[in-house]
Amino acid sequence: MNIGTLVLAAAGIAVLAGCVGMNPAQPKRELMIVGNDEKQSWDDMGKAIVGPPGKDTVSIIDIGTDPLAPKIIANLPLANTIVGPPVNLLITPDEGLALVANSMNAVAEGGAWKLVPDNKVWVIDLTATPPKLIATLAVGKQPSGMSINRAGNLVLIANRGDNTISVLRISGKKVELIDTVNIGEQVAHVKFTPDGKRALAVKFPGHKVALLEVNGEKVTYNKYDMAVGLWPYNVDVTPDGKLALVADNGNSGAADGNVDTVSVIDLELTPPRVIDKVVVGDGPEGFAISPTGKLAVAVLLRGSNSAKNAFFYNRNALVVALKIDGKKVTRGNEVEVRGLPEGVVFSGDGRYIYVGNFIDQDVSILRVDGDQIVNTGKSLQLPGHPASMRGRSY
Repeated sequence: MNIGTLVLAAAGIAVLAGCVGMNPAQPKRELMIVGNDEKQSWDDMGKAIVGPPGKDTVSIIDIGTDPLAPKIIANLPLANTIVGPPVNLLITPDEGLALVANSMNAVAEGGAWKLVPDNKVWVIDLTATPPKLIATLAVGKQPSGMSINRAGNLVLIANRGDNTISVLRISGKKVELIDTVNIGEQVAHVKFTPDGKRALAVKFPGHKVALLEVNGEKVTYNKYDMAVGLWPYNVDVTPDGKLALVADNGNSGAADGNVDTVSVIDLELTPPRVIDKVVVGDGPEGFAISPTGKLAVAVLLRGSNSAKNAFFYNRNALVVALKIDGKKVTRGNEVEVRGLPEGVVFSGDGRYIYVGNFIDQDVSILRVDGDQIVNTGKSLQLPGHPASMRGRSY
């Protein structure tokens, strides 16, 4: 063996020794935001009870460092509500900001409390330690479902109370209202397509989904609608932008014992249109598509906040898996969660699913196993009742 060979061998041994001593990659923080509504409850007959305001919180949770043992890093005393689809909040793609829409306020009237529409959006700085409220915006009446584009500079908010969509610009930490689009009827949620050039607005009582065109900061509604299932409440778009899936609640935001559907929209057709409907079960409300694009989940209310003597009442509810294979969507397995599940969030790698159980004040942690979902049996206790949930926007 010559000198050069010996030198190379020694260098190789040194490199291997260095690799043995290297630390494994550290888990990365990944945030989820949860709105806890402490005003709303239901009695044994399914009647809604409204209590006084002042106890709501917004929880900022790290689900990345240990996916099976998420950690609450902040609880902010901010008003929010269960009224509306559980998507009235979001986290920007860079995890720099969070926005929370306060759709309804509790006000005193005649010795009791009732809910009335609000128009506020809270802006939270997630880079601060701890996260903090930095601005309050006035938008449309009863701001509900919201969406942000992948560039992280434009937000759309569906205002259920005045039939409009607010357009917000984000520049650094500054968030401002720049336009309002009149839809002409109630919209519950709105979702950008991945290229940021279009958006879908869910017309809740109209049983339709409106197509919006986005050119820079200009958002236009050209009066093209697609008929979907009854009472569409929630919508998401696959990461490749080819499909949109719409959760058709079936009964104006509540379960009724009848099966309901998820409508499948082909966004590559001109114009886009509904190509299929998948029967999922009673009362889909929470809904999300995995960042992998291969799976979606529909959260079924299943009568878990209904009158206990109702034929469709169930103490616990269900999460249903939907397998996405090209443009074919099929119902997969289902798992049981707890009472009145609302929001649902996929982890960034698509391996875990978090479901907020309003009645039980906790989050069920599910695991994705191929195209199946499994309840890990683990949960996260919350300081209040989870009314809405979102992870980082992608």
